[in-house]
Amino acid sequence: MSHRTLLGTLLARLKSEPSRTGSVIITVYGDAIVPRGGSVWLGTLLALFRALDIADGVVRTAASRLAADGWLERRRVGRKSFYRLAKRGEATFAEATAHIYGPRPQNWRGGFHLAVLLNGPERDARRAALEALGYGTLAPGVMIAPDTMPSPEASAGYHLLARAETKAAQELAGRVWPLARMAERYRSFLEMFGPAEAAIREAAQSAELEAMLMRILLIHEYRRIVLRDPLLPEALLPQPWPGRTARTLCARLYHALLPASEAWLDAHGLTEDGPLPPPTPLLFSRFSDEAGAATGPAAGLPDYVTKKS
Repeated sequence: MSHRTLLGTLLARLKSEPSRTGSVIITVYGDAIVPRGGSVWLGTLLALFRALDIADGVVRTAASRLAADGWLERRRVGRKSFYRLAKRGEATFAEATAHIYGPRPQNWRGGFHLAVLLNGPERDARRAALEALGYGTLAPGVMIAPDTMPSPEASAGYHLLARAETKAAQELAGRVWPLARMAERYRSFLEMFGPAEAAIREAAQSAELEAMLMRILLIHEYRRIVLRDPLLPEALLPQPWPGRTARTLCARLYHALLPASEAWLDAHGLTEDGPLPPPTPLLFSRFSDEAGAATGPAAGLPDYVTKKS
């Protein structure tokens, strides 16, 4: 499979999804724009989405809707419009970034957090907040998570600690979290991108725009899976767990695509003050727990980044 064939397949998949444009804009910001300051000219977004075969009017409408919903802030300078990540979205983007690219929980020793939700007007909001952290529902009003996850706030209700033997804990995890469905989604990701690894590496070496498109589509697909994954410790997961293999593959492809895709942003990205600033070194530490990824803020930085900083 050539990289252009793969790109066509991914674009066809993208077009089949409802309300896809706003979601892809979120992917672009979280993956590529936030590491460069969080603001970009609308024209840069339009150029990228034209290559994704999404019309300018659709992108303008989606960006305006995200601004109206408080995720982006719009600023006009002369005849140009610039969109910046809004303050409201900074914490959410930071949490999503850690969930997608950060290291996985280690050293679980059999402990669980139990959050007992109290009746009251805040109950549903507290449940939603715990679900966002990866908690599952053990029983009505009782949420559970391994103690590798953050402990619930005191305002959520009662907070208890529990322990379980490994076999019982694995059975419990299978009941509380939809692990079979999650495994199937990871297998689909592997079926899509695994056989195409050579094609993606070809894109990384051939053209900057194609590398940028492939990077965004890769992370868009992975993001939609991993943000629904509670990231349980390995000891609680059925083995072999396809999420581990999917993450390793995604990390490998992502770092292969980074140099050319960042070069495209260097050439085409504009802010209110001129060219996009260089990316923070932390960009190159994403997936740092995977073999071959950068291991620190300055590790493995390409020459074009170190020359700018």
